Amino acid sequence: MKAPVSWLNRYVDMEGVDLKALCELLPLRGLEIAGIEELGADIVNVVVGRIVGIEAHPDSDHLLVCMLDVGAGENIQIVTGAPNVAAGDLVPVALDGSTLPGGVEIKKGVLRGVESCGMLCSGEELELKDCDYPGAEIHGILILREDHPLGMDIREALQLSDVVIEAEPTANRPDWQSIIGIAREVAAAIGRPMHIPELVVKEEASGAIGDHVRAEVADADLCPRYMLRSVKDIKIEPSPIWMRRALRGAGQRPINNIVDITNFVMFEAGQPMHAFDMGCVADDHIIVRRSRASELIETLDHKQRLLPNDTLLITDETKPVGIAGVMGGVNSEITDASSTVLFESAKFDGANIRRVVKAMGMMSDAASRFIKGIDIETTAWALERACMLVEELGAGKVERGILDICDPKALERKTLVARPERVNALLSTDCSAEQMKDILNGLFIPTAIEGGKLVLTLPHFRDDMEGEADVAEEVARVLGHGSIAPTLMRGDLMRGRLSDKQAWRDRLQDALCGMGAFEVCTYAFTGPQAYDMLRVPEGNPLRRCVKLSNPFGDDSAWMRTTLLTGMLPVLATNAKRKAGTVRFFELGRVHAEKTPDQELPIESERLCLGFYGEGEDFYTLKGAIEALAAALDLPRLIMKAGGEDFFHPGRKARIHVGDSFVGMLGEIHPDVADAFGIPGRAYVAELDPSALFETRIIDKQYKPLSRVPSVSRDLALIVPRALESAAVEAVIRASAGDTLESVTLFDIYEGAHMPEGQKSMAYTLVFRHKERTLTDEEVQGFIDEVLAALKQAHGIELRS
Repeated sequence: MKAPVSWLNRYVDMEGVDLKALCELLPLRGLEIAGIEELGADIVNVVVGRIVGIEAHPDSDHLLVCMLDVGAGENIQIVTGAPNVAAGDLVPVALDGSTLPGGVEIKKGVLRGVESCGMLCSGEELELKDCDYPGAEIHGILILREDHPLGMDIREALQLSDVVIEAEPTANRPDWQSIIGIAREVAAAIGRPMHIPELVVKEEASGAIGDHVRAEVADADLCPRYMLRSVKDIKIEPSPIWMRRALRGAGQRPINNIVDITNFVMFEAGQPMHAFDMGCVADDHIIVRRSRASELIETLDHKQRLLPNDTLLITDETKPVGIAGVMGGVNSEITDASSTVLFESAKFDGANIRRVVKAMGMMSDAASRFIKGIDIETTAWALERACMLVEELGAGKVERGILDICDPKALERKTLVARPERVNALLSTDCSAEQMKDILNGLFIPTAIEGGKLVLTLPHFRDDMEGEADVAEEVARVLGHGSIAPTLMRGDLMRGRLSDKQAWRDRLQDALCGMGAFEVCTYAFTGPQAYDMLRVPEGNPLRRCVKLSNPFGDDSAWMRTTLLTGMLPVLATNAKRKAGTVRFFELGRVHAEKTPDQELPIESERLCLGFYGEGEDFYTLKGAIEALAAALDLPRLIMKAGGEDFFHPGRKARIHVGDSFVGMLGEIHPDVADAFGIPGRAYVAELDPSALFETRIIDKQYKPLSRVPSVSRDLALIVPRALESAAVEAVIRASAGDTLESVTLFDIYEGAHMPEGQKSMAYTLVFRHKERTLTDEEVQGFIDEVLAALKQAHGIELRS
């Protein structure tokens, strides 16, 4: 909401107010200020001048030499090429050393041998439009219509200079969406009185509105109040300069006097208004009703629109003439031929308008105000204000009477009772009831003290206040939150702490960061194209995605079932930007379609790792996962060959803890890498952190360092080529006895001197007794047991 200081000054005296200090104070009272803008600041040293003489340029057939009186005591000479100037014209004169919008500097110079001491300005050079000043868009110099003192700053003459305060009203204060609402807050903040214009409507037209106009509200639930006034003998012309200046400062383009009056009142009071050409209303009968099935309207933007169900319309007996609170119809637009106009002021249901503008995609200034809430009392004030301005501007003659359809109960003001001691308890202050009363009255909330309690008669613009906490908030924002002394909480306190799972997650993130991985967060939305790129076949559980009913687009129509749809684009982006070697991880949610026996889709958590760049391979990723397991007190992970089709067929593994599947890892398939635009090998893993958490070792036991030396033996085994190391290691651990301390695979050989279909796998076995040194005979016995078990289980023999 833009509030020009010149407009605020109409209602509260701003003379001598430090605007910077004011804009620092208002946010402390709840009204956020986005900034201050000085209009016209880029126009410097441009004044009003009168052409006192014109001569043809001696060396040009299109240039003129003008003598100008700029009130400086002597005339100055300026050369111009504009053909529309004449002696006696008042024009904007940019003097030597002046500045125009866009940073253009004007200096004294010589044009074809004749000295020119400045420049005559066009409307375009001052960045003016016809709506700002009549004739500003003509080709040539801007001719001033009004009489101004010579030498007057052009910003003052055309009222171009102003300071605009840009406020950001909160959702609970729709009254701040008006100049009067902001002025009311400014007046309370600086301790100066408000001056609301006194409304006097002369009603000079013959006849009364009730003689020929009828109005009917068929759906009062969507329109608590509907008011009309009639104006005859309309004269469409530009608005006066003060009104154009006010609208321009508020960010509104002036159009003509009638439209400008409705916009002026909307910004002034926060009440949107509409004007209908009465000649376009059939039988002079206005009906406020819901839309009918498949009903159409052509709006003022000349678009044919299909109306959603239950759209509130302003209609006559045959057709819609406007969408209530949103936009008028082109069939009732005010034109130069309009003679009788109906001014409408109403309160419409904000929830209905919110639904309509969302369905139709056509938000307007009026709709935004109705959505946040309109003061039902201001509805009448705004209508009278508009008619008063019509008479003031000579734009028409107002007929007698008002059509006002409203339940009288809706106009009753609420009463709120608050206990001063409760307000003090909420704020930890020590204010007297009298102080609180003065504060609330200063905020234009009539308050009295009855029986030691505060009795507030709430004006309709403060319908947001409902209880004692709201009264405390008003007192606090005037006292200043900084003036409230801090106090300790009273009552029983419990020390907060992280849950076991939250603490475990923190350890997980810390461990991954310690490995050089950066955490990323990607969108939970994806689309079918991503699963095609991942080569996920139809029928795969990963395609059991939750489908969105109102997606942003085809690429975000599904909820993801795997974090890879976000991780792979991240790797691709970093690869394309030459980020070098990168490691990323993401902890995020995935969703799957509900099964027939479930009420809601299935939501679960996943951990995704992505490695890319020089030095990264399948084994660095595998090692990182094993290091992560050690840091998180997990049991030994078992890697088994296999995995989804988006992995390289020979470089992928499924991760198990015991018999439980907890994740997968591998190199991304080259076709998938190409599809995502990854220019090299990428390695990813996806794990179920909840499953890992459930398998963590809770009761860890301390084992002292052994004083007994260990004994190690190396075994080179002839193993079937298809057999995995995990299966071999499982047999070794099961058969070696309790003294086996560790098993480590240190070599795999496939090549010459190996039997067909066989490979060599070499392990180091470390034995240690708790209390004594093992003998060679004991260790050999353990080895014999291992070899026998391997022979029996898989036909494995010792390599000779």
